[in-house]
Amino acid sequence: MRVLVVMNFGADAATPQRGRWVVDQVEALRELGLDVELFTFRPGKDQYLPATRRIRRLLKEQSFDLVHAHYGLAGWCAALAGARPLVVTFHGTDVRHRVVGPMSRALTRRIDLIAGASKALFEREAGRPGLPLRPGRNAVLPCGTDLSRFAPVERVQAKVRLGLDPAARYLFFPADPERPEKRAERAREVARLADAELLTGGGIPPDEMSLWINAAHGVLVTSEYEGFGLACLESLACNVPVISTPVGIAPHALRGLEGTLCADFDAGTWARFASELVAKDDPRVSGRPVAEALSAVRMADRVALAYEEILGNREGEAVSAAQFGNDGVLR
Repeated sequence: MRVLVVMNFGADAATPQRGRWVVDQVEALRELGLDVELFTFRPGKDQYLPATRRIRRLLKEQSFDLVHAHYGLAGWCAALAGARPLVVTFHGTDVRHRVVGPMSRALTRRIDLIAGASKALFEREAGRPGLPLRPGRNAVLPCGTDLSRFAPVERVQAKVRLGLDPAARYLFFPADPERPEKRAERAREVARLADAELLTGGGIPPDEMSLWINAAHGVLVTSEYEGFGLACLESLACNVPVISTPVGIAPHALRGLEGTLCADFDAGTWARFASELVAKDDPRVSGRPVAEALSAVRMADRVALAYEEILGNREGEAVSAAQFGNDGVLR
């Protein structure tokens, strides 16, 4: 099977982590034996028309069985370039954004499979509408966690390797503080109340992210909404405690997992929980089995299955949202 994957949020010097989750999925699909070509272009309003022309030219020059775009605007470029069959995975901001959201929902009428990075994207969240449910054309296809990059590291060792104070107590906010939907001000308040130092993401190279997670006594996911929320799973892969709002995959991943908290944001409640974590020398949770169940390799299996069903053109057997349980993952 030959697949063209399209995305418009590849990494650059300022955001080395951006889009890594799609690259992880592409690499996992290749390991399964699929021939996958990755087409990327820079974000920006002036990039969409040139990208559409380049995709159209690529489709004429080469033969692909299927095109898979990530994010709504990249999906529009692929659709206007004539890509068929076309799968689009929506990741969060492209569904909830006040301008891009309506465009993404309009795109769903023109594509063969509407894929959300989590079940939450098919529901209203934070007052924002989700993706439409169209019988026989819906799926939940997360990218998953690359377990080769995320694993437990002794906390003091992680601090030393990063040049941090080995004796300091840290909480980690794994997102770019400049993104308003991530609500960095909440993380700052919790760290202040818990008497901990706050580490923040945004410009961390992918190969270093595991060290930053392991250096922290807990990871704070304070988001207003998440499409999937890989930071939660990456932290669990390191057996590091997570405190999260009930967004994306967090309600499933943290359900019943001792040493974690999944709750609506309340500064006092979160700070009390965080204080208990920073009071310990090396707080850990049994999170890796959860991350393993949602790894990049296992999620790639689901994506490949969706491809096969689309190409098989089996009436009534297309990937359906009904095939997904409360965890939002293909059974």
